[in-house]
Amino acid sequence: MRDSTLLLIEVGALLLGLGLLARLANRIGISPIPFYLIVGLVLGQGGFLPLDASEEFFAVGSEIGVILLLVMLGLEYSPSELVTSLRQSRVSGLLDLVLNALPGAAFALLLGWGPIAAVALGGITWVSSSGVIAKVLSDLRRLGNRETPTILSILVIEDLAMAFYLPVLSALVIGAGVLAGATALVVAVVVVLVILYGALRHGRVISKLFDAHHPESLLLGVLGLTMLIAGIAQQVNVSAAVGAFLVGIALSGRVAYNAEQLLSPVRDLFAAVFFVFFGLSTDPAGIVPVLVPAILLALVTMATKTLTGYRAAARAGIGVPGRWRAGFALIPRGEFSIVIAGLAVGAGIEPQLAPLATSYVLITIICGPLLARMTDAGWFRRAIGRRRSSVDPTPIA
Repeated sequence: MRDSTLLLIEVGALLLGLGLLARLANRIGISPIPFYLIVGLVLGQGGFLPLDASEEFFAVGSEIGVILLLVMLGLEYSPSELVTSLRQSRVSGLLDLVLNALPGAAFALLLGWGPIAAVALGGITWVSSSGVIAKVLSDLRRLGNRETPTILSILVIEDLAMAFYLPVLSALVIGAGVLAGATALVVAVVVVLVILYGALRHGRVISKLFDAHHPESLLLGVLGLTMLIAGIAQQVNVSAAVGAFLVGIALSGRVAYNAEQLLSPVRDLFAAVFFVFFGLSTDPAGIVPVLVPAILLALVTMATKTLTGYRAAARAGIGVPGRWRAGFALIPRGEFSIVIAGLAVGAGIEPQLAPLATSYVLITIICGPLLARMTDAGWFRRAIGRRRSSVDPTPIA
């Protein structure tokens, strides 16, 4: 009984504090994500006021937060829009891999960590955080922007690529044979294809499972289906985010619209838990020794990721402001980067990889939302307007 009482006190006090910080962030016009991360650092491992009773609650809640962020993104788009975006972004996806994975791999080799660590660090710098980006787009009310489908298509390509990458990395770090690695890869790909086929071909049938006009059954049903598919996907080393996103894509019509309204407050709650837990699981003392290398790596790959989004939006015919919004939106790395680092360190590949990855992710998560907000500033729009007019007199779209 005492443990449950302490749990209620810790969670209640923390949620109240997060609510006040979110209100402050809204008043000063920034995303609350950096505040949530700082709270997690203060209350986590090596922090000033470590939480004990509620750690497991935040661990589970953080996984639910990522799933909800992605299913809400999926609800914004139809299967035809997804397929069109993926087709248009094939080249951008390849450019994303080259520009963002190679710097991480080269950095690991320069540090003398070896080829397997290079594969791991390349993955850490390659994949953007779907959860963080979904939250930023929602906070800035950009889900309906013209550049958002381009951003989502790159995220989906990255998340689907993880179905290939994670089994291969797992086989490398544990020294598994070719047969074991190939088997894990085939299983993961088959699961992705089955989920994708069900979402694209039978979305209307799935929507008929739910009553759009009965809020309780709709909320429970959609949330249950999303978590079920996400769990199955994760069980075979496929991103739970991919499964959740495809569930959102599969739902359509009034079911999708009403589900979005019902899930919005639940998403906001667990999204905050996700970011706090990321800070809770980070030891501030481990950040200091690798802070300078992490900053250098972050500066390089924030620039390359911005270029990735800018070029992808340009190929899609988006105007110059939208190109910058797409580029800055893709900067944050997050849940995948930490999973990759955990796999490598858990197998004894390179102990410093974990604190470097954590520092790197924190830098990109804090800088990403701030840079995304910057594109709305008058001085920034005037600056890109002057640069555009100096090379092309055509007005900005």
